[in-house]
Amino acid sequence: MERIVECVPNFSEGRDEALIKDITDVIESVSGITLVDVDPGADTNRTVVTFVGSPEVIGEAAFLAVKRASELIDMRQHKGAHPRFGATDVCPFVPVSGVTMEDCAEIARQVGKRIGDELGIPVYLYEHAASSPGRQNLAKVRAGEYEALPERLADPEWKPDFGPAEFNAGAGATAVGAREFLIAYNINLNTSDRRYATEIAYELRERGRWKRAGNTEPFYYKGDVVKFPEDGTYPCGMCDVVGESFDELAEHYSEAHGGDLRERYKFIGIDPENPSGPVFKDGQFKEMKGMGWVIEDYNRAQVTMNLTNYKISAPHIVLEAAREEARKRGIVITGSEIVGVIPYEAFHEAAVYYLRRMRKSTGLPIADLMETAVQSMGLREVGDFVSEERVLGMPKLEGPLVFRPTFDFVDEVSRDTASPGGGSVAALAGALGGALAAMVANLCAGKGEFDDQYELLCSIAERGQMIKDALIRGVDDDTKAFDSVIDAMRMAKDTAEEREVRAEAMREGYKSATRVPLSNVELCRDALRLCNEMAPIADPQMISDVGAGALLANAGAQAAAYNVRINLPHTKDDAFNAKMREDVGALLEECAELAATVAEEVEKRLEG
Repeated sequence: MERIVECVPNFSEGRDEALIKDITDVIESVSGITLVDVDPGADTNRTVVTFVGSPEVIGEAAFLAVKRASELIDMRQHKGAHPRFGATDVCPFVPVSGVTMEDCAEIARQVGKRIGDELGIPVYLYEHAASSPGRQNLAKVRAGEYEALPERLADPEWKPDFGPAEFNAGAGATAVGAREFLIAYNINLNTSDRRYATEIAYELRERGRWKRAGNTEPFYYKGDVVKFPEDGTYPCGMCDVVGESFDELAEHYSEAHGGDLRERYKFIGIDPENPSGPVFKDGQFKEMKGMGWVIEDYNRAQVTMNLTNYKISAPHIVLEAAREEARKRGIVITGSEIVGVIPYEAFHEAAVYYLRRMRKSTGLPIADLMETAVQSMGLREVGDFVSEERVLGMPKLEGPLVFRPTFDFVDEVSRDTASPGGGSVAALAGALGGALAAMVANLCAGKGEFDDQYELLCSIAERGQMIKDALIRGVDDDTKAFDSVIDAMRMAKDTAEEREVRAEAMREGYKSATRVPLSNVELCRDALRLCNEMAPIADPQMISDVGAGALLANAGAQAAAYNVRINLPHTKDDAFNAKMREDVGALLEECAELAATVAEEVEKRLEG
């Protein structure tokens, strides 16, 4: 899996396009960084920049951006509607794929230290990178904004995590953190009435809404607001129970509604000892902020939301709840819109969710999964949606060979060049074997007589897709594996020392060239295992496809094993060679047994 981190720095400048471009140019100057989005706001005088890259390069790009912003932006001149306390106000790192939250927290700490040490800017760590629980909340860290910094920096309790505890008048301070991926998501309604969008948003959002009574069906907002009575009793926001004390109501709330009422009151700003104002009804989703608005360009109302942790509240689950709330009110949801990008994991979950609802196999190619999510969520209703551009961390097949048309690839194999050769063809054969196993599983999953085996068939198809994709990558990997040997052959050999260095590089190159085909043997074995699982349960009309898949996978394993063995004499390492021969021998033995078992089952079922 590709390792990807997202960085979303917010800069305190939203009006000067040339200045903003100067900062983003610095970001793009770092090799391996992709600039995803630049969103300036004139009223807020703030620009949100989104870029992605590997953990190895993301920190460098972030630091250079903060450095450039500190040179270009003077906070003494800054005015804007959004809370802020620095030229680079916040700089969060977000795990997208192949990295953990702790990985991002460590990147935040490293970048924060550089900002403090090298730029002399006070740095506060927040959210998952926070140095203490009291600094997790960004609003607390930024309380008082830029204007309060001199006083705050003088307070020992608010000593920066990095950098001097001194006021930097030009750059202010910067909050550096690690957080979950935020998905900006809008749901489209068949109306331009903002009240209807707000009605649904308030039902869904974590904060919830004022409790109402009376005329609440079908539109809750038409009811009368329920307020805390002056007699000191405590009405429940979720039902008709009224407690005589906070403790009594809190016990009821915990037992009947499964929540912590003190934390709930704290979240919405109600004093549990002296409540006043409207009683609040809970919203359906944690980690969701939402409201209703009207987009004139679309001529429709939208439920607009930020999903601050898609692992808790996934967009497709929120969409289905919105569809149900809309249905109750006679409203139709016509589609939805992802603003910016979405992580592959979230989009993949959506695809699997809708395929399972249709009782379709979930073991489809990645492109098909993405299209399922796009269509199910109506993501092309108000604009185009290209998965390759909008889904972060989506697995990709890259390489000069895998994208060739079949006849072109075969022609390339036939030419008077050493590559692609038997190793690449072996990987392709194994990939076809895994693909056939997935195909039969997918076809069977769509038939009523296989309903009781739906989960198993989805599992086989999903594993088949993973094996197929890995072996497709192996087509190019096998060709590239010999590059290190060729590089070693080109090394200087004029002196005895140079010849020894060259010889050692060649030996290591041959070892590397050996490990790739060994991995392909293992993957071909895995494809054979899938064929073995499918053989006894496949539709009789598809058993020949299972047999063909097993033959191809076994042929791929044996051919890849030849490539392992042919490299061994050049490694000059007896221990390494013995281990390789042992490993490949055991794999081929298992492949032979699996191939024989599948062949026996295929013959038996063909004979009726």
